[in-house]
Amino acid sequence: MITLGTGIGSALFTDGTLVPNSELGHLPLHHGRAEEWAAESVRQRDHVSWEKYARRLQACLELVQGVLWPQLFIIGGGISNVAHEFLPLIELRTPIVPAQLRNHAGIIGAAMRAPTG
Repeated sequence: MITLGTGIGSALFTDGTLVPNSELGHLPLHHGRAEEWAAESVRQRDHVSWEKYARRLQACLELVQGVLWPQLFIIGGGISNVAHEFLPLIELRTPIVPAQLRNHAGIIGAAMRAPTG
């Protein structure tokens, strides 16, 4: 799971179990961190076209793909609401889909895990 917003958030699951501390946005890319290249905030700040943004995100995801060989990329965060603008432009061997609940996924997931009283 990759969330794209101010930075790049990530959650890595193996056999349904969350792997702690997977900060994939901190992977080195283009003389910095991946999130300094492919976060949604950078796209907006630099007025990057959807085509150019897709190439940036593809570079980031190819790095993750080459190291971890994931079965699926799920894209969340605010940008997932407009996934149709950039996801069709990305070509990976790993399937890539927008989060089913789009930007609400994190909020709903946190609510589901909250203690009940």
